[in-house]
Amino acid sequence: MQSEGSLQKRLVDVGVEIVLTEGVSSVGLREIARRAGVSHGAPRRYFPTHQALLSAIARRGFTDLAERFAKAADNAASPVAQLRALAGAYVRYAQERPGMFELMFRHDLLRGQALGAGQPQLREASMPLFGRLVDLIARCREQGSGRGDVPAEVTAVALWTNVHGLAQLWGWGSVGLALGDDSAQADDRLDELVTAIVDAHLGGARADT
Repeated sequence: MQSEGSLQKRLVDVGVEIVLTEGVSSVGLREIARRAGVSHGAPRRYFPTHQALLSAIARRGFTDLAERFAKAADNAASPVAQLRALAGAYVRYAQERPGMFELMFRHDLLRGQALGAGQPQLREASMPLFGRLVDLIARCREQGSGRGDVPAEVTAVALWTNVHGLAQLWGWGSVGLALGDDSAQADDRLDELVTAIVDAHLGGARADT
């Protein structure tokens, strides 16, 4: 017999699998219960609403993205190189897991209530990732890259929104169309765009940083 914790994890596991393979629209409490092999009412012990269930699934996405950030940063030495690596990892995550990416940034979930007693809101899961951008930008400035007259938090928001826009437009095929090349999905072209974005927000970072 499954423990309460393992059953809750299993329900979220099933939800994540559905999002990745079929999209957010296919996720429902009853469908997850069916695929998990439990009664229709079982998920409501942990997720009283559909929004609470989606928030739990989206939280997994932020955990996954954080792990990718850590791995990407490990392979980059300088703060500028780490920012470029994180931006590239962000866009690639959006392309590899579009359903999860869409779910993670739904405003109704980010601004929704906590999952339960003692559970933080979903938006709190994104703050450590944003804090990492702010820290890296501050470190870039210490090394002479970037404008010191703009708060690091403001630059981080501008950089994030620019990279998020690239992720969306890349997925829609608009980037390739704008560049006159519908096959512009290669990693080298993505890296070129990411570098241009990061360097622009840092005021022209040196190529060797």
